Amino acid sequence: MNIVTAYLSLGSNLGDREDNLRKVLSLLRREMSLTAVSSVYETEPWGYTSQPAFLNMACAVETGLSPRELLELAWRMEGELGRVPSFHYGPRTMDVDILLYGDEIIETPELQIPHPHFSDRAFVLVPLAEIAPGLVHPVLGKSMSELLEEVPGKEKDGVVMLGQVSL
Repeated sequence: MNIVTAYLSLGSNLGDREDNLRKVLSLLRREMSLTAVSSVYETEPWGYTSQPAFLNMACAVETGLSPRELLELAWRMEGELGRVPSFHYGPRTMDVDILLYGDEIIETPELQIPHPHFSDRAFVLVPLAEIAPGLVHPVLGKSMSELLEEVPGKEKDGVVMLGQVSL
């Protein structure tokens, strides 16, 4: 079995947001090795703004799952935590996105790696740069720290560190 490091983004803005993050981290630990966990950040919603603020974080995992299997696990975890289908950028109890999977590049209708547009979204880059500042985007060839420097300060100011999630 080939072990790969993948980076995930976690977000919640419905229910007990911190507990949702805690639960998904516990579910991840059952399935794979959780090697890094960022601080928790509160951020304003993206896209559809008439909804509660999100708690966001990033984590690194070592997994033997394929990218497709990891995506299916993410969907199952979201469902276990009460996520129901909603509109694009709508509210959710839990959102688990695969940002990077090793240095793979995948473009299918259901799975795109690197996750599209994460490199210009402060709510994803701030926690990711916290745990992996030197990680290089496989398409853009820039580190997470370099990408974060390119995000406007106004957007970074809207990502407020709350601390660590208690596990």
